[in-house]
Amino acid sequence: MAVTEPAPAAVSAAHSATHPAPPATGTPAEHPGAHSAAQEGILRRQSARESAARTYARALPIVPVRARGMTIEGADGRRYLDCLSGAGTLALGHNHPVVLEAIRKVLDSEAPLHVLDLATPVKDDFTTELFRTLPSGLADRARIQFCGPAGTDAVEAALKLVRAATGRTGMLAFTGAYHGMTAGALEASGGAQDVRVARLPYPQDYRCPFGLGGEYGAELSARWTESLLDDTKSGVPAPAGMILEPVQGEGGVLPAPDAWLRRMREITAARGIPLIADEVQTGVGRTGAFWAVEHSGVVPDVMVLSKAIGGSLPLAVVVYRDDLDVWPPGSHAGTFRGNQLAMAAGTATLAYVRENGLTERAATLGARMLTQLRSLAAEHPCIGEVRGRGLMIGVELVDPTTGGAGPAAPAPATPIPAQGKAHAAVPSGPDPDALPRTTRPHPAAPELAATVQRECLRRGLIVELGGRHSSVVRLLPPLTITDEQAAAVLDRLADALAAAARPPHT
Repeated sequence: MAVTEPAPAAVSAAHSATHPAPPATGTPAEHPGAHSAAQEGILRRQSARESAARTYARALPIVPVRARGMTIEGADGRRYLDCLSGAGTLALGHNHPVVLEAIRKVLDSEAPLHVLDLATPVKDDFTTELFRTLPSGLADRARIQFCGPAGTDAVEAALKLVRAATGRTGMLAFTGAYHGMTAGALEASGGAQDVRVARLPYPQDYRCPFGLGGEYGAELSARWTESLLDDTKSGVPAPAGMILEPVQGEGGVLPAPDAWLRRMREITAARGIPLIADEVQTGVGRTGAFWAVEHSGVVPDVMVLSKAIGGSLPLAVVVYRDDLDVWPPGSHAGTFRGNQLAMAAGTATLAYVRENGLTERAATLGARMLTQLRSLAAEHPCIGEVRGRGLMIGVELVDPTTGGAGPAAPAPATPIPAQGKAHAAVPSGPDPDALPRTTRPHPAAPELAATVQRECLRRGLIVELGGRHSSVVRLLPPLTITDEQAAAVLDRLADALAAAARPPHT
């Protein structure tokens, strides 16, 4: 790379000299009055002019004017640690020097910035680097489709692709899923209505649809899928494909169990159903592997990629097995498929993550943060569950005064054996009396979660909410987060949680 850094979590001396980082605090600047007035004016005009559909701006009433790494400075002079990272887009944080250098190089070269889907050296570099990172078993026979710049358009392309390849129309998707905001992507998402998609139970522990959690709950999810596909009276015809997230992000940070994901691969492969992995938010090292499917060893037929692959600029692609490449020219087109700046920024990002061990860094630091958050949960009954993978972390907040105490830990009995083949006899499984007994989980606490988010912002920490009823506090820091920044994030979150949970009269 043209610009390097001394360590994955540090900023180069040259960049620091020309772009001094503001302190990562929520403290106002020396003269906050004028700054605050300017910010309030901008926010008022936004409220008057922009759509009622705006989202992040409602919960985060700030006006970013400068940013580097994990730090954002608002127009009012306050500084924040950004644990939103563009909803997972900023793998290297804001304005990373290797990304800026890659963009400047294209600009200085006088290369065309818009070329539709024509071949260019910039695109060739991007596809070469991307294919270098793909799971073994896919890269050597992959095809790539450049889509419109948003992940939801890549989802649309993936659905078109498998429907064209199989001649079928129906899809399998999962409860809690989020695949985008266009019509086809919404059909496959958890809040859809009147759709051509069969909904399957996604395994989870705290709110397991079967009341079991752990290996038992995941196994029942797999068996339900097999039954739906093999029962001629299930009402679900042979589908064109199955789409899933290896970790559900907007669904509440729910990692798919590795064994369950392997079962989904076995089930779909045995029935000729293409498996689509939506890695829009989980990809490029976020979960502690370059692609989240690699934790389980699964090789999907189709991968949907966006967010971090563009190095902070809009870019989305579908990568798929060559035998699925049966659609005719123009089957999925779009004006903005050839963003040269995004491809250059993406190449720099992919290479930097790969060369500097940021996937391993995400795994190690993420595990440490999860352990510390679970210790915090022991002190706060309003934390129902802490979960995640790598630097994709969720803290579910609940009302501890209502409902049960949440699911018990799965009993250490032998898991229910997998059927292996569709026609295999169903094993009897364990004695029902040996199954783990559970109580109903506590109700979600969306108002408490919103209060925690506001208290975090007051303390100079930006977090996102997700999950059912928006009751999950989500942490998506850049992969370049330092140990000191991670400690500050946890300290501020703990302080915000204590303040939000404190009774009003205290």
